[in-house]
Amino acid sequence: MRSEQAKPVRLSDYRVADHVVKTVYLAIVLHPTATRVTADLVVERHPQGQADAPLVFDGDGLTLTAIAVDGQPLAPEAYEATAERLVIHRPPAGAFRLRVETVIDPQANTQLMGLYRSSGTWCTQCEAEGFRRITYFPDRPDVLAVYTTRIEAEKKTAPVLLGNGNLVEAGDLAEGRHYAVWHDPHPKPSYLFALVGGDLAEVTDTFTTVSGRVVRLGIFVEHGKEDRCAYAMDALKRSMRWDEEAFGCEYDLEVFNLVAVSDFNMGAMENKGLNIFNDKYVLALPDTATDQDYAAIEAIIAHEYFHNWTGNRITCRDWFQLCLKEGLTVFRDQEFSGDMRSRAVKRIADVRLLKSHQFAEDAGPLSHPVRPEIYHEINNFYTATVYEKGAEIIRALKVLIGAEAFRGGMDLYLARHDGDAATVEDFIACFAEASRRDLTQFFLWYRQSGTPQVGVKTRHDPVAGTFTVDLAQSHLPTPGQTDKQPMVIPLAFGLIGPDGAERALFTEEGEAMPGVIALDTAQRSITFSGHPTRPVLSINRGFSAPVVLKTDLTAADLGFIARHDSDAYNRWQAIQTLATEHLVAASRKGAASVENQGAETLAEALAGALAEAERDPAFAAQALTLPSESDIARELGSDVDPDAVFTARKALRQAVGSRLDAALGTVLARFATPGPYAPDAGSAGRRALCNVALDLWASGGAADRLAAVAARHRDADNMTDRFAALAVLAQHPGAEREAALTAFRERYRADALILDKWLALQAAIPEAGTLARVEALLADPAFAMTNPNRLRALVGSFASGNQTQFNRPDGAGYTFLAEVVVETDPRNPQVAARLLSAFRSWRALEPGRRALARAALEHVAAAATLSADVRDIVARSLG
Repeated sequence: MRSEQAKPVRLSDYRVADHVVKTVYLAIVLHPTATRVTADLVVERHPQGQADAPLVFDGDGLTLTAIAVDGQPLAPEAYEATAERLVIHRPPAGAFRLRVETVIDPQANTQLMGLYRSSGTWCTQCEAEGFRRITYFPDRPDVLAVYTTRIEAEKKTAPVLLGNGNLVEAGDLAEGRHYAVWHDPHPKPSYLFALVGGDLAEVTDTFTTVSGRVVRLGIFVEHGKEDRCAYAMDALKRSMRWDEEAFGCEYDLEVFNLVAVSDFNMGAMENKGLNIFNDKYVLALPDTATDQDYAAIEAIIAHEYFHNWTGNRITCRDWFQLCLKEGLTVFRDQEFSGDMRSRAVKRIADVRLLKSHQFAEDAGPLSHPVRPEIYHEINNFYTATVYEKGAEIIRALKVLIGAEAFRGGMDLYLARHDGDAATVEDFIACFAEASRRDLTQFFLWYRQSGTPQVGVKTRHDPVAGTFTVDLAQSHLPTPGQTDKQPMVIPLAFGLIGPDGAERALFTEEGEAMPGVIALDTAQRSITFSGHPTRPVLSINRGFSAPVVLKTDLTAADLGFIARHDSDAYNRWQAIQTLATEHLVAASRKGAASVENQGAETLAEALAGALAEAERDPAFAAQALTLPSESDIARELGSDVDPDAVFTARKALRQAVGSRLDAALGTVLARFATPGPYAPDAGSAGRRALCNVALDLWASGGAADRLAAVAARHRDADNMTDRFAALAVLAQHPGAEREAALTAFRERYRADALILDKWLALQAAIPEAGTLARVEALLADPAFAMTNPNRLRALVGSFASGNQTQFNRPDGAGYTFLAEVVVETDPRNPQVAARLLSAFRSWRALEPGRRALARAALEHVAAAATLSADVRDIVARSLG
């Protein structure tokens, strides 16, 4: 493990590689502790590289056993090989063949990067810089090569041998061994290399592309889990068809394989033709997976498949362009899910995620631009900013230039840059050309960090019949960026009359105006004519731009929007704003009185959403879900007392539950009718509403109601309802809760993914005894410190999902996380660094907690050895 502080990498320092690799032939002989890797490479100088430069390849923990150029072994003085790099001092001037042999130990690779062996299966993860842990190579995304891979193993141990591309040859060898040769005809960077070898079961199907080609599909899983793959296969086929129809992207190989593994640092990886998944995003049955699990499987299957074009066929020139593939592909998977499910509800869910994770990141010491200018450790930039905000920028671009020009830009990008390692500039240039607009200022979205603030004030003149909207944008300083320029902020909007109808949009000069305001200056005023009565402004419809709005809308206006707006997102946002304003005030006062106009209007708005539940239960479920503690903390901004926030939210939940008691009971009776489970969006929406109603209905903790919840947990015929009931019980201490937790543990004792839910739920209990509970669970047989899923479920849920107990006033929560990070770091730096990011908002806490959080971070910083991953996070956090 590298323990030094990594040298900064700067976008401004980018230059082409002096040497590139055109073809790669890998011969890999699998062995648990001594896998032999022979790389035969065709290498040539880059025409724009330094003419007399030595050949320098990356390595990471490698042991070189042989090296030859054009068939001749190199003399020891001709090269230098360390664990971290290979240098050939005077390589040939023209193209040449380089043969490099290394030996690696997959069994000891606890970082789960490069080639590793876990649970008897050999697996790879090469993004971002894992290929250098397999063989010496220019491990950067702008070196594209055609790969052929020969994999050899003991047939009994690894009857399945998978690689990128198409299978071209396979057969048996002596002594019970066998081999398979895979060829990928599409040039790709090293981070997309993949290999899997093990004893796995296969579920097969086929897909016929738009041009009539038949593609063989395979999902490989542990034996006995084949029956959990049907939904993943269905999601894959729907993704393939949707990408043809929505973006004109047809699959380009003979086979598409997907492998589910239990030890994986990420959610999934889009390696060309061989996607490798964390098994939690593949496996699903009604009794093992919740509706949220099904939706996540659908979205992540789609995301990784969509990378085939936006990431694989067109890749990144360098890692600064990471948003070019990730943000764009998140946008595409969001659009897919919107078409598969309720578009409005999907939009709301995406914005919830953005605000809870990315807005918090933007407001803290880990803030960075969507396309950063500098990094120390690229693994730490797989962030909500790159993914979620990156997607929001593309959505804002579509709003700004219109759907037709956006599709034209996408078509141009896919055609012009197929086979390229592209930049964000290349991407935006295609949309500028398609829309015939200058998008130079729009590019600031990629360069400036932080969340823009937009102030909105309105004025009505009943005599003149005019309605004026005054807009102002501002930008708070973020690390490394104090002075910022005005951005182009596309704000979709409408005016709603007193009768609830949309008003026509005519400017004071009588010109018709489209329903989008492009705020491209620090301030702008627009006056609309033809309004003798005051309309209500509905702005940032559909969350058209990722900004924080500060409006002069009154509680009455918000209630009106909640009832009448044609935009479902803004109806939901109005309810959220009412709740948030109340909760922020209550948190500051240290009280939770609901006797004010805003609270009354909120109760009326929630009652209205319940009344409309029959028409759209999924939307009603979102409306009834109050802002989270982290949402409230973000709005408070500074001197946050997590206990006061928790108290305010708990009181409001109970007040809402009491006031809507009869309506909630009606919903439970109407939507709790048992029937065959189906994971479709309509059925999931009805269950979501029922379970949100159950939580509010039981929020007071009455014994009879908790007994009814316990019965629901016991009698449920699907994981969604069973786990939702358990989550309600978890909020209320007592015998019912402990009995249900014990029964759940016993029922699913052999299923690690379900026990992850059990671990996470207990870690999030907002009680003083939770830290002791978490520490005890570290010794539970269900927990394994070496498994990323287990760590994220228990420790990650405690640190990121339990605001009161992680932020205990005695600092014990901070100390616990710091110790886990220091212990985990030597084994798996990526996971350790991501756990440590739970401190991202520590500067916003009240002074006592702030000092204790700083002390915990300083404890991590003082560790004798730290990986580059963790050292980067702790240094940026401390500033």
